[in-house]
Amino acid sequence: MKRAGALFGRVEELREQAKQRAEREKRDPLPGAPLPKNVVQLPLWPEPVRAVPNGFLRSALFGAIAKGRRRYIDGEQLAALDGIEIRYTGQRLDQGDLDVWESVLHAVRLQELGSQCRLTSYALLKLMGKTDTGKNRATLNKRITRLVANAVTIKQGRYTYIGGLIRFAVKDEETQEWVIELDEKLRPLFAGDQFTQIEWAVRHELDGKPLAQWLHGFYASHAKPFPMKVETLLRLCGSESELRRYRQTLGDALDAVAEACAAHGEGFSYEIRGDLVHVEKKASGPQRRHLAKQASKSRKPRG
Repeated sequence: MKRAGALFGRVEELREQAKQRAEREKRDPLPGAPLPKNVVQLPLWPEPVRAVPNGFLRSALFGAIAKGRRRYIDGEQLAALDGIEIRYTGQRLDQGDLDVWESVLHAVRLQELGSQCRLTSYALLKLMGKTDTGKNRATLNKRITRLVANAVTIKQGRYTYIGGLIRFAVKDEETQEWVIELDEKLRPLFAGDQFTQIEWAVRHELDGKPLAQWLHGFYASHAKPFPMKVETLLRLCGSESELRRYRQTLGDALDAVAEACAAHGEGFSYEIRGDLVHVEKKASGPQRRHLAKQASKSRKPRG
């Protein structure tokens, strides 16, 4: 009973914090002013979220893989939802690598895309919700190296991007300052309906649970999720587990997502019926506008 009471108290505390963050976001939704129109810039999403192209969330690019030695991929086509094509060369990427890339994007969005972004290891780790320790710095260095040393071809919507996830990175070993540059050609992947704003508080709460993080991102990218086969989710998330073992861990991961979402005021529920996973969630503001637009189009009389 004590444990249940403590858990309930923690959930209520997190809900109150989420409510306060939402109120701050309404007062000051954007972190800065847009740059001149002739300057290429990422969308100015609010501070409490991180933005990721839908193709990255709906594929095995940043997989739900276990720690340990990583397989090297040479131009292999990765599993992805219909309409998305991804070929990748480099060491396999995981959810921790996505945390780093999201944090770099979060910093870069305030300046011209393609220009040099300067920030310290401390600042980057703080964006990720991690302490500035020697171990975390070493891990950060490895992850940035992986994000530089790769080549990805992604077809999402009308555009195809061919290049690296980070163009280059330089670190001053004395000051721990990083100079990181992204390719400005990434910008079309962040077109209006081509990316998703991930609630960072929920994702951070799922730290250390790669399958739960992948599932949260995958379902966050859908305004109205449709039933998915367990086997399909296994393929899309890039897990190397056997199907039988995956079935056992899938429920635990979905439970973790539901609990983290509830604690931060983000609706999420699921049910596994037979071989199908049914998920219901609260659509985000942009997703609700997209659904309304689609509904409006369907109601228009045909001439």
